[in-house]
Amino acid sequence: MKKVSKMALYALLIGSTLFATTSCSDDDDNDNPTPPSLYTRLGGTTMVADPKNPGQMIEQGRLSYRSVVDSTIVLIVGDILTSAPGNLGQHFGPIVGEVSVGNTTNVAVLSKNLTDFFSANTGGGSTNTYSGLDMVSAHDPAINSRMGVKSTNADYDKFIGYVGAAAGLNGVTDTALITDVVAVLESLRDPIVQAP
Repeated sequence: MKKVSKMALYALLIGSTLFATTSCSDDDDNDNPTPPSLYTRLGGTTMVADPKNPGQMIEQGRLSYRSVVDSTIVLIVGDILTSAPGNLGQHFGPIVGEVSVGNTTNVAVLSKNLTDFFSANTGGGSTNTYSGLDMVSAHDPAINSRMGVKSTNADYDKFIGYVGAAAGLNGVTDTALITDVVAVLESLRDPIVQAP
């Protein structure tokens, strides 16, 4: 798909759940082909120019994820800086504090880790790897110093809203894709939501 970002952050682990087996019998005319992974649906391994790194190429699937991830981060930080009610400031306080003094190192790390995670776990694993924390550890401030507090269900709902807004900003219109990625986000609620 040509669009730069098709619901990247929603994708998470769906690639591994989208694969179906096909029959190998001689009388089967591929009636049940293996559906494409989410990574493939987001552009896959097709190489395109990287808009953030002139002269370099990037897989379209990875670029799709990175675009939505980065837009989500911008929306979250924007809400935090404007003190919008119910924002996720407590969760990302350590990173926002760094950004407010001009240090964007950990924002770049967050973007890369999320992009790696989504790309590696949704069908792009042959060319993408994730070496960060598991979901429980990544969202536990006692383990991950970049996380300010544990998430509640309301916080996670707010996060899903940010992702949806970021996807819209990046031209996501495929309702089947949106349905798939929302289901994946819901499948990750338990390890991410750790506060009552």
